[in-house]
Amino acid sequence: MSISRKNIEEALSKITLPNQGQSVIESGAIKNIQVFGTEIIIDIEIDNPTLQYKKRVESECINAIHQYVTKNSDVKINIAVQKSNVKNKLKGKEIPGVKNIIAVSSAKGGVGKSTIASNIAVGLSNLGYEVGIIDADIYGPSTHIMFGLQGEYPTAINIDGKSKINPLVSYGVRVNSIGFFAQSQEAVVWRGPMASKALNQLLWDTHWGELDYLIVDLPPGTGDIHLSLVQSIPLTGAIVISTPQDIALADARKGVHMFQMEEIDVPVLGIIENMSYFIPPDSQDKKYYIFGNSGAKLLAEDLNVSLLAEIPIEQSIREAADAGRPAAMQKNTFTSKIFNKLSNDLVNIIQKRNVNLPPTKRVEITHNKGCSTNKK
Repeated sequence: MSISRKNIEEALSKITLPNQGQSVIESGAIKNIQVFGTEIIIDIEIDNPTLQYKKRVESECINAIHQYVTKNSDVKINIAVQKSNVKNKLKGKEIPGVKNIIAVSSAKGGVGKSTIASNIAVGLSNLGYEVGIIDADIYGPSTHIMFGLQGEYPTAINIDGKSKINPLVSYGVRVNSIGFFAQSQEAVVWRGPMASKALNQLLWDTHWGELDYLIVDLPPGTGDIHLSLVQSIPLTGAIVISTPQDIALADARKGVHMFQMEEIDVPVLGIIENMSYFIPPDSQDKKYYIFGNSGAKLLAEDLNVSLLAEIPIEQSIREAADAGRPAAMQKNTFTSKIFNKLSNDLVNIIQKRNVNLPPTKRVEITHNKGCSTNKK
């Protein structure tokens, strides 16, 4: 059959972009359709620059054409985020009293991101700084467990006539987590907008007081929560966690690239390699690189970012997390020294970043038929 523009538009009208409420045709996201025999080229503008969103839009458009037009077509989707002068108002600019906000991210799950984030928070507190931590891993919160706060609930506090969440304090760190508000055996089954709203409540409805550092423990991936965070607040910088395996490093590369995207432009403070090596208790002079050697170091060099630390596989780290007492709290142990050095190095890096780079602007999503992403 011959392929016409009308056939393609009819097929695409069956697709509704996430969070749009309109078909991809009605929203005006389709900017151009070209047909060259069996080759179809479609130009699309979207308001979400994350990789998952782009892949979803691309996949749904290709599937619709193959299903409703013809399977024998070569479909190419060009996705762009175009700038616009029409601004969409977003909530807030900075969290009052909070000097530095650090996102701890991993594009891959299971690499120990929450463990690292918790120990960084404790390490900074050990240095005498005022520190808070948000568990923004909406679907798999664990920070409240790592700080020994399982079963505890934050109270409300009245600030200037407004009711705020009073974060719990553990080991000198102010903690707020979705885990306080969800039952321990309850799965959090939310779509992106609900998860993003929950993140904003943790950020803005919490009375953080005066903080030198606020650590944000992000969920795995590069999706809605990450975009909501950079939309809501100007981040001081981001830390990406990986393990030495090639699969984890491939995802870590994506995580670094996400923060370095032109539309987001958040400084990457460095990469941390977790589960870097194993030292057997009976042979302290030996290191076994179970998951590979120097993977994160080579990635950091390739991406021109710092390698902040190589954290070993250590039974005490796991035991400390399970017991609700982060390993950085231990006195003069091998791992506590690593975490405390990491925290001290991080302070120096952040101080240099604040001297040498301008404050990060929060990302602002703007709309004009198609969609765009600006910095403000």
